[in-house]
Amino acid sequence: MNQWQLQDAKARLSELVREAQAQPQEITLHGRPMAVVLSLPDYARLTRRDESLADFMQRSPLCGDETLDFSRQSDAAREFDL
Repeated sequence: MNQWQLQDAKARLSELVREAQAQPQEITLHGRPMAVVLSLPDYARLTRRDESLADFMQRSPLCGDETLDFSRQSDAAREFDL
């Protein structure tokens, strides 16, 4: 992954975007990684949902397990000194 200082990324934005089509580009600020520029297909691949949350939960090996306890505890909050 190529690294770009923020001021270089701003000055050469078109080049940064072209490079991002081949591989993600990292942008740094004061030497620390701050952002990554991705191609649109890479972004779509990372954010796509293959299934709904309900489908995922129904596929779980715990689905239908009657021994699971989801009740809330009625304990009072713990005491602490300020």
